Amino acid sequence: MAKKKAFALRVNEEMLKAIEKWAADEFRSTNGQIEWMLMKTLKDAKRSPQNSKKNPKT
Repeated sequence: MAKKKAFALRVNEEMLKAIEKWAADEFRSTNGQIEWMLMKTLKDAKRSPQNSKKNPKT
C-alpha cells in the first residue's frame, strides 16, 4: 500500500456537506470519497500515478 500524506483541505461548507452525503450514500468515509473523486479525475485525465510510471514524459 502506498504511503499516505496528511494535509489540510479547505472547502466551503455546502461542498463539504454534498461530499459527506455522497460518501454516506456509497458507504464510504468522507476522506475515502475525496480520495476516490481525486483518483477518478486523475484517471479520466490520464494522469493517475499508474499512468505516470508506465509513460514517463522525458
